[in-house]
Amino acid sequence: MSAEVTPWVRMSSLVEANYHLLALLMRVGINESFGERTVDDLCARAGLDTETFIQLCRTFCDASYQAPEQVLRRCRVEDIIRYLHQSHEYYVNSALISLHSLLSELVAPCPETQKRVIRQFFQDYRDDLQSHFEYEEKTLIPYVQDLLSGVRKGQSSLSRLHEWHPHMKESLSDLKSLIMNSLPAACESSVRTQTLMFIFELQEDVERHTRIEDLLLVPIIHLLENPRSQFASDRSEMEGAADSRGELSEREKEILVGVAKGLLNKEIADANNISINTVITHRKNITRKTGIKTVSGLTVYAILNNLIDINTIE
Repeated sequence: MSAEVTPWVRMSSLVEANYHLLALLMRVGINESFGERTVDDLCARAGLDTETFIQLCRTFCDASYQAPEQVLRRCRVEDIIRYLHQSHEYYVNSALISLHSLLSELVAPCPETQKRVIRQFFQDYRDDLQSHFEYEEKTLIPYVQDLLSGVRKGQSSLSRLHEWHPHMKESLSDLKSLIMNSLPAACESSVRTQTLMFIFELQEDVERHTRIEDLLLVPIIHLLENPRSQFASDRSEMEGAADSRGELSEREKEILVGVAKGLLNKEIADANNISINTVITHRKNITRKTGIKTVSGLTVYAILNNLIDINTIE
C-alpha cells in the first residue's frame, strides 16, 4: 500500500491507497464515517489499540511483512480476536451464502449429474470451513484467552491452522478451474464471470485472513506460551533462509528429510528444536527453490539427491 500506516495518517487516505482495508475496518468495528479523522482517532472511538491495528493493517496488506518480536509483544491480542470473530461471521453468514446463490444460478442449465457434483463440492468446502472456524472459536481462542489470564490448559494444536490454511485456498482454486474448464456452454456467461470474480476476490480475502493468523496470532501464541522462547532466533533463521537462493541450506535439507519420512510439521519442529512457524517457512523456501509442491515429489527429490535412503521410507 502506498500510504504509510501511522497513528496520524487520515483513515480516508489509507482506504484510498488500498480499498481492501474496508474489509478489515468492518471486522474490527470501525464502521463510522471517516471525515478528517486519523487512525488514532478512529481506533480510540472503536476501543482499539492503535499499534495493534497498525500491525493488522500491515499484515493484511503486505504479504512480505513480518512484525518484529518487540512489536508483537506489545500487541493487544483481544483486538486480533475481535477481528477473527467478525471474519468468521462474514465468511459463514455472508460470503458462503452469496457464493451458494451464484453457484446455484450458474449450474441451473446443467445436467443433474453436474449440478450434483458442484453442489457436493461446495457443501464439502462449506462444512470444512465451518468445522475449522468452530475449532478456532471453541478451542483455539479460549486457549489464547487462558494464556492471557496466566493459565495454560493443554496444547494449542497450532498445526491444525498450518495444515488447513492451504486447503482453504486450494479448494477455491479447484472450484475456479471446474467453472472455467468443465461446465457446459449452456451456463450463462455473465453469471460465470460474476461467479469467477467473486471466487477470485474471496480467495484473496482468505489469503489476507490467513496471513493475520499465521504471521500475527501464531507468533504471539508462541510468545505467550514461552515468554523466553527462541522466537527471536527462529525469526533470524527464517530470514536467513528466505534470503538465500539456489541450493538448499543444511536446515532446509533436514526439514526436507522429515517431510520425506512422512513427519507432521509439529514432529519436525520438535525434532529440530524450532517452532512450527519456522518449519512452515522452511517448507515454503524448499518449494520455491526446488519448484516441487507435493510431498511425493519432494520425497523423490530427496532420494535422487541422496538426502535419504529409499529403504528408510515406509
